[in-house]
Amino acid sequence: MTAEWQDRTRAVREGEELDVAWLERFLTENVPGAMGPLTVEQFPGGHSNLTYLLRMGERELVLRRPPFGAKAIKAGHDMEREYRILSRLLPVYPRVPRPLAFCAEGASPLGAPFYVMERVQGIILRNRLPRGLVLGEADFRRLSEAFVDNLVALHAVDWRAAGLGELGRPEGYVARQVAGWTERYEKARTDDIPEMEDVARWLAAHLPPEAAPTVIHNDYKYDNLVLDPGDVSRIRAVLDWEMATIGDPLSDLGMALAYWLEPGDPEEAVALNIGLTTQPGNLLRLQLVERYAERSGRDVRDIGFHYVLALFKVAVIAQQIYFRYKQGLTKDERFGLLLFAVGVLSRLAVRAIETGDVRPVTKL
Repeated sequence: MTAEWQDRTRAVREGEELDVAWLERFLTENVPGAMGPLTVEQFPGGHSNLTYLLRMGERELVLRRPPFGAKAIKAGHDMEREYRILSRLLPVYPRVPRPLAFCAEGASPLGAPFYVMERVQGIILRNRLPRGLVLGEADFRRLSEAFVDNLVALHAVDWRAAGLGELGRPEGYVARQVAGWTERYEKARTDDIPEMEDVARWLAAHLPPEAAPTVIHNDYKYDNLVLDPGDVSRIRAVLDWEMATIGDPLSDLGMALAYWLEPGDPEEAVALNIGLTTQPGNLLRLQLVERYAERSGRDVRDIGFHYVLALFKVAVIAQQIYFRYKQGLTKDERFGLLLFAVGVLSRLAVRAIETGDVRPVTKL
């Protein structure tokens, strides 16, 4: 694989350094075959948990830890839980990285719990194609179809047999999501955005009937997939399982749709530059829903509600990160722009309520 197609790393950001000497000893003692001097770099993408590339000789590992200042929103940064999810999913759903070691906060001098996993080699599509990689309409068509089919496969996992029953409480899942994310928004609120309050009220008043629960990823999008360089429609792994749980599968599809911008979307939404879903060849949101329904056999009549809920959740996530930035808990300058995203996403949710559909609206 062309080296430039790999997800790039950078020097560790100031204030987010790791104790390299201690970490080298930890890896040598806890990861079979880990030998040689350790070097550490950081993956600059992502807006939540911090992710580092660890090199020991020819071997590449990945370390995940919570962001600094994440105590107030600890539920989304439970490293032990994420490690356990990967460990139990791997035998029944092999498209996850192999987890190798976990370290609790009390035993870690890094100031937080963390876990280490194998690096899965492949392409990760961010908001632009890696240099030298050319994908045409046919490539994106096959990739977007595989994107849906892989989500269907995840939702088909027998979560009880896999030992994932403790992962969540499926009864009342959607109602708790609405209440919980509304509360998170209030705690992280910095500016007056009336649309956020309007959407929260609408969600609370329009809860759909409960559906049969499945394993759900809750952050399923292109840049959480590792793709085969020889055929981008082959998904090698799904990353970032921090929000996975047992719940309504349409909630998972809704989150995928919230990140799935298409060419007909308003200019402000496309400007968020979330990913490459606007490239020619990609299925449209409505086509994603139709393919999901066909492949899964599930009733998707309530997808409009779940799309609105997902837009609200993504807006709250952006607001939480912006809140940490305003509090001075992170120095990552990207986060200063996230208030704009909160406004755009909340207006998209209002328009989706008005249309009752996942298709584009002409303007916000």
